[in-house]
Amino acid sequence: MDFGVEYVVIAIFAWLFSTTIHEASHAFVAFRSGDPTAYNAGQVTLNPIPHIKREPMGMLIVPLAMLMFTKGMMIGWASAPYDPHWAARHPHRAAKMAMAGPASNLCLLILCLGLLKLGLQFGWFANTMDGQLTVSAIILQFLNFMVGLNLLLLLFNLIPLPPLDGSEGILLFFPEHRASEIRTKMRSVGIFGILIAIVVLQNIYYPVYSAMMSLVF
Repeated sequence: MDFGVEYVVIAIFAWLFSTTIHEASHAFVAFRSGDPTAYNAGQVTLNPIPHIKREPMGMLIVPLAMLMFTKGMMIGWASAPYDPHWAARHPHRAAKMAMAGPASNLCLLILCLGLLKLGLQFGWFANTMDGQLTVSAIILQFLNFMVGLNLLLLLFNLIPLPPLDGSEGILLFFPEHRASEIRTKMRSVGIFGILIAIVVLQNIYYPVYSAMMSLVF
């Protein structure tokens, strides 16, 4: 399917679906671990509306604008609120909350890879033709986009640099009193963590994606 209105709709739907599950997973684990902040904000839900209301620029406006003006590239962001005092008191609980997001992307990635493999094996996409809008073409495009997107979200958020989820996840490997100290020091990295993570991601994403898709196709 070539770039067009159909591609934009599929891409935005995949983005909203994936990021909503990612943020809802953060919110759910936080709630179960003693922090009701995101729950009280209505974000323990698979309804994308509360998540869009929290981050309208990152969840909808910027991704849509990027898709329209770059013909395919998409950038965006999302977030779930939490109590920083709770996180400071319970760094292991905060780490589990942080890792719930990437874990959800891993589950979506495995699910979509499995559906792609099954679809190819049983001929579900046999009648798919380039440039022709059919149900099988839409499903194939959606699954392809979901694989690429969720791999991106998974790898990016696992990089152990603040403010990414991976910086919290590594605290599970330290005693809780030590984890709290490390967490405080790591948060001073700020925006530089994202810049470094982007460089790292550029070097690992495509080799992993290519190897993974070669197993499917």
